[in-house]
Amino acid sequence: MPTIPPTDPERPETNNPIDFSMVLASAVHDMKNSLGMFLQSLDEFRSDLPGQYTETRGFNTLQYEAERIHNDLVQLLGLYRLGEQTLSATVEEHFLPDFIHQHIARHKPLLNGLGIGYDIESEDMTGYFDDHLVTGVLNNVINNAIRYTSGKIRLAAYASEGYLVISVEDDGVGYPSHMQHQETPNLQTLDFSSGSTSLGLYFASTVAQLHHDGDRKGFIRLHNQSDLGGGRFELWLP
Repeated sequence: MPTIPPTDPERPETNNPIDFSMVLASAVHDMKNSLGMFLQSLDEFRSDLPGQYTETRGFNTLQYEAERIHNDLVQLLGLYRLGEQTLSATVEEHFLPDFIHQHIARHKPLLNGLGIGYDIESEDMTGYFDDHLVTGVLNNVINNAIRYTSGKIRLAAYASEGYLVISVEDDGVGYPSHMQHQETPNLQTLDFSSGSTSLGLYFASTVAQLHHDGDRKGFIRLHNQSDLGGGRFELWLP
């Protein structure tokens, strides 16, 4: 007759297995919020501390990397919601000049700290999109432009071919040939060993496609036809 193992009082039996993906999503959400508070504190330190501390390479690297991790967590939460089929675009009207200036304002302390110049160009027009989702895309793209620029970036918004186009460009070396496209990256081909997974591009393309008008869907374009001489990212929204 088989022996029944004794019950461990510290490990109670349960018939409800843990949904580990939900646990991870909850943890990522908490980390994202904590990093948001950390970034806000860095901005306050930059305002309060003397310039010899906040203009150092170490301080600005700290802020840049914290911003990059925060953007990654935002994207992971978005992709989790996509997998759960709960990610959708809440389209509202936005005045483009105000929207564009708000995004530069968020990154202005880091841009100034790194000595990076910037231009803003926006037509006096309104656009219809989910500002939270588009903000998640732009924060990541601007942060990448800060990383690869030689000293200047440009953020623009305009109408073209019946679409609203929001673009970010820099004066760096530009995108490699294999990244210049307007198609959705395939998650199956992401390479986590290279340090550049294209996860941000997959998220950006997904956000674009969530915006649609009849048969027309949004999309992204990456190319090196930039007035600044580097790479140019474009978000096309119908």
